[in-house]
Amino acid sequence: MASTFEARDIADASSRADAAFAAEIGRMVRLGRAKRGLSRRLLAQASGTSERYLAQIESGAGNPSVLVLRAIADALEMPMFELLPQTGGVAAPYARIIDLLGRVPPSDLAVVADSIERQIAHIAAADRGRRIGLVGLRGAGKSTLGKLLAEKLGVPFIELNRKVEQEYGATVPLLIEMSGIATFRRYERACLERAIAENESAVIATAGGIVSNPETYGLLLRRTHTVWISAQPEEHMGRVMKQGDFRPMAKNREAMADLHSILESRRADYARAELNLDTSGATIQQSFAKLSKLVAPWMKG
Repeated sequence: MASTFEARDIADASSRADAAFAAEIGRMVRLGRAKRGLSRRLLAQASGTSERYLAQIESGAGNPSVLVLRAIADALEMPMFELLPQTGGVAAPYARIIDLLGRVPPSDLAVVADSIERQIAHIAAADRGRRIGLVGLRGAGKSTLGKLLAEKLGVPFIELNRKVEQEYGATVPLLIEMSGIATFRRYERACLERAIAENESAVIATAGGIVSNPETYGLLLRRTHTVWISAQPEEHMGRVMKQGDFRPMAKNREAMADLHSILESRRADYARAELNLDTSGATIQQSFAKLSKLVAPWMKG
């Protein structure tokens, strides 16, 4: 009898572990989707899965095959291992760094992180020139403030989405509808590379989802001085509504909940910018005055 109970306990433990594993995969898929601002319907279409099955995966009730996970990862433009609770296959330098960090006492991790950031900043400083990159959600004021700042500094103002549209020959929504988000991200990367190569001084306003492409966002962080233009979610929503633009929340009754989710999923990436300008409750003139003061040290020399 004892052995029967033992076997049952082992089976129960295994079942709980499987459920936890599936739930974590679902959480990572939800996080990846929110970070990229994709609806479940769009991700289902891009990955070739049904919306119902994708909902099951995200809830932890699904049991996706490796092929399905690869399709979802491809649609999210991320390595498949990032959807798994225990990642593997990391490149040797990263694996070494992770191993070294594992030897650092928890109490010293903040000091190590600060040291790494200073080293990266030192390496990258010479590459940034007098270029300023503005990041943040739609409705933060990137375009409005960026134009004013560029005019004051006497440098070009580059709105990355407009450059993408010029290169592709259609609007961004049509580009994504016709060719997919992956194509848009390729154009976005190419246009950013060109803007950096052709301009030692410029103000560059980026799309809110640029953080979903680590390589492109990394390029922006390395080659420009970055400012996260932020605001309270309610203000973001109000400004977007005034613009008549609801991407990627069109026809969604839970638009505000989606906005909160997108912001939370991107917050850590936006926070990697050198500076943050909170425009909540401020007029355009007040925000512009603050921004001008923030970037002044970068434009000397």
